[in-house]
Amino acid sequence: MDWEFNTRDRGPYWDRLGRWAQCRQTSSEGLTKLHNPSPITISDRQICEALSIYAISPNEGQIAKIREYIDLLLRWNRSVGLTSVTDPVEIVGRHFGESMYGSKMLPVENCRLVDIGTGAGFPGLALKIISPGIQVILIESNKKKCAFLSEVVRNLSLIDVEVRAERFEQIRPETIQANIITSRAVGEFKRLLRWSTNGLARRGHLMLWLGAEDSTRIASTPGWNWQPAAKIPDSQRRFILVGRPIEASISQQ
Repeated sequence: MDWEFNTRDRGPYWDRLGRWAQCRQTSSEGLTKLHNPSPITISDRQICEALSIYAISPNEGQIAKIREYIDLLLRWNRSVGLTSVTDPVEIVGRHFGESMYGSKMLPVENCRLVDIGTGAGFPGLALKIISPGIQVILIESNKKKCAFLSEVVRNLSLIDVEVRAERFEQIRPETIQANIITSRAVGEFKRLLRWSTNGLARRGHLMLWLGAEDSTRIASTPGWNWQPAAKIPDSQRRFILVGRPIEASISQQ
């Protein structure tokens, strides 16, 4: 797996944005308290500036949802372990911005989207916030993470969102028929590609968040038509790859 896409290894992702450097200074004592944690401090302006890099302009309601999501993420993270990124501004860019940038690659509004190995809800729930009309199915095998996802859905009053606590291989792909299948963290792509071939509706697309090496390798997979990998803004080695099965390969299965 590409180093830059391993969110467990927190790097100097926002270091070059000097005006936000102070946001990363948090007390170790505050991070260990499980009871009565302080609410996060991040302004509307900081959220908008972080997302502007990805050409995303959230409205007031979406900003409020992002802020509440981050608050839930950091609270649950102390016991569940959802992300190593704990600076709120960095979370906006790394998780929300990069996820929402997928809406620039494909028209997602009013589609049926299935997010494989969604983890803390990225990219699936981030895309739901920026494109409320989509129907989202979140597939995650970790039940504790599924409990977190359900809590986010309830607190943010999101509709048309289903959380499924199982591995995608356990689901018959023919029952999915998604317009878009997304994945940001699935390591075994051969199984995902086979599953997606039958899980996508006609002319549906698979959208993957990848490192440079994986994007090059997967783009050469036979039986698929791939668009040129799109570099994620403010990154040198992270890409979004969009493709769909060649119709002939579907009919032969």
